[in-house]
Amino acid sequence: MIKNEEVYKIGRLGKAHGVKGEVSLQFDDDIFDRVDADYLILDIDGILVPFFMEEYRFRSDTVALVKFEDVNTQQRAAELTGCNVYFPRALADEADDSPSLSSLVGFDIVEAEGGNTVGRIAAIDDTTANLLFELEDGRLIPANDDLIHDIDVAHQVIKMDIPEGLLEL
Repeated sequence: MIKNEEVYKIGRLGKAHGVKGEVSLQFDDDIFDRVDADYLILDIDGILVPFFMEEYRFRSDTVALVKFEDVNTQQRAAELTGCNVYFPRALADEADDSPSLSSLVGFDIVEAEGGNTVGRIAAIDDTTANLLFELEDGRLIPANDDLIHDIDVAHQVIKMDIPEGLLEL
């Protein structure tokens, strides 16, 4: 059984496309294209289920059309509409490049000086010019490279230099 901590969300399935079982994938992270992965994980009624990809093609920078194995009709593809799509952390960790922003959700932020845990990242806010880590308690921390001291993917910890007074806002 796949556990929530073993995956991270990369997008959501949209409408069926055509009559041969393709479905649109609205993604925040194109890790499935950068890392050799044969499958994506879909949340089907609260259960994480692997779906093997036959092929995919990009429609834009944020939408791909995906054909999953054994999804051969428009009706079957339509049943998947609205499913959240996840990627295995283990495969993402094997990638040579730095971790993607989406994969940082669930990481703990720890003060580089003192080692105090600030909180756990619940989401990444990229709606403004400045990228922000949104913590589970609602606080926002700037995701600025100058503040990030170290990212420990294995332990899911980000060590940061937190400016004085920021946590009191």
